[in-house]
Amino acid sequence: MEATPFPVRFELEGWDLFWVRVESVPGQEEALAALRRTTSERARSRFEPESLSSHPTVAAVRGLFRAAGCDPTRYRPSSEALLRRVLKGEDLPAIHPLVDLNNCLSVELAVPSCVAGEGTFTPPLVLRAGRAGESYESLRGPFNLEGKPLLADAQGPFSTPITDSQRVKVQEGMGSAWMVAYLPRGRVPPEAVCSTLDGLLAEIGASR
Repeated sequence: MEATPFPVRFELEGWDLFWVRVESVPGQEEALAALRRTTSERARSRFEPESLSSHPTVAAVRGLFRAAGCDPTRYRPSSEALLRRVLKGEDLPAIHPLVDLNNCLSVELAVPSCVAGEGTFTPPLVLRAGRAGESYESLRGPFNLEGKPLLADAQGPFSTPITDSQRVKVQEGMGSAWMVAYLPRGRVPPEAVCSTLDGLLAEIGASR
């Protein structure tokens, strides 16, 4: 687990990226289901729907979106979108073991956290705003990237703290992936990611 395992050029200020390589362990379906439930319950005890946008971490991420040229009320950070679903009474869905762990981390920290299949992108990377005319096929369908904070490699953009590209999607049978937390600098330190992830792994009887 490292803060900067890859060379990354930052064209956007105020962000930190925290990377961790995660591996799927077979036979953890029941433990992950329990983790999704308890993570959802903890979120409901910590956050209120009416005041979510003013929570210091949520507000910090929103500010970084605006600085990049993105309206966070129209294109919500993935963490805020997950939290709003949970606060409406939905539990986190079962998608893929590595994606489920990623979503639990995102909800716990209230920061966008994305997961990319190992080998689906090639360093060096750049964190920048999307340019006019840029788009990719996202997990939600065609996605206009102009003004969105994003990560790109030599092939082009592959991840945003809103939705990832199909290129880096974690497929069935993939046993490892890279998780990246998009952190508002000075608000969520890398150490918080370490301790929170260790706690989540302990809940399912695993470790890094």
